[in-house]
Amino acid sequence: QVQLQASGGGSVRAGGSLRLSCAASTYLYSSFCVGWFRQVPGKEREGVAAIVYSDGRTYYADSVKGRFTISRDQRTLYLQMNSLKSEDTATYHCAASTVSPYDCYSGSWSTQGDYYGIDSWGQGTLVTISS
Repeated sequence: QVQLQASGGGSVRAGGSLRLSCAASTYLYSSFCVGWFRQVPGKEREGVAAIVYSDGRTYYADSVKGRFTISRDQRTLYLQMNSLKSEDTATYHCAASTVSPYDCYSGSWSTQGDYYGIDSWGQGTLVTISS
């Protein structure tokens, strides 16, 4: 099982930017779907973005579309976050899965609950946005 470690969180003012990174312990196989989820205490976990590792097809939640960009290289997943808002404050986790490419880029993997299809889950990195 691949180990994932997220980093890059911090505190910024609204309108600012942050770039999160997620380092994998091994090369991610071409069948992997990888992505970012965020959690706020008392709220449901939200799938923010996902990418089909082999061909780069992406999914974004409506709440971040146009502001966040997911990308990857051989062993690292990134989340570039621009135009940050106070509602983006959360703990961000990276995750990896062997769900189908369709489930990945359609949003099915990101929006189903109960840790559907999550094979690896990284520890979180806290993002705090002040207004």
